[in-house]
Amino acid sequence: MSNRPLSPHLSIWKWGPHMLVSILHRVTGDGMAIVGLGILLWWLGALASGPEAYATFQGWVWADFGALSFSGAEILSSIVKILLKVVLIGLSWAFFTHLCSGLRHFVLDIGAGYELDANRMWSIASPIIAILLTAAFWAAIILL
Repeated sequence: MSNRPLSPHLSIWKWGPHMLVSILHRVTGDGMAIVGLGILLWWLGALASGPEAYATFQGWVWADFGALSFSGAEILSSIVKILLKVVLIGLSWAFFTHLCSGLRHFVLDIGAGYELDANRMWSIASPIIAILLTAAFWAAIILL
């Protein structure tokens, strides 16, 4: 047997922003499918179970940060409510990242954007636009 490496392309390949966008596209799609499905099923179950169950769901997911208590036995529930808010922000970031990356792939599928400079620019702009859209989305939810 020869001493040649099995995958020589891995030793000469340079990391690029298009690789990050491709990986983020897959990770955010899986994250939305797994975590988003759990939140969706919880919401649908609460919606179908009546007003009390839906009020409980809203109390956990849409908790007001000013009403949280960090003393005594309520500290654990306050931490969980904060983590649920972080999960919702993460899900919205995953949605916007997946959306921007999907639109970038759509443009590539129609044959545009294969020039090196354009491809690099859109692969850098895609996650930045997703972060800005996430911030605008949550600013609109909080302020409106």
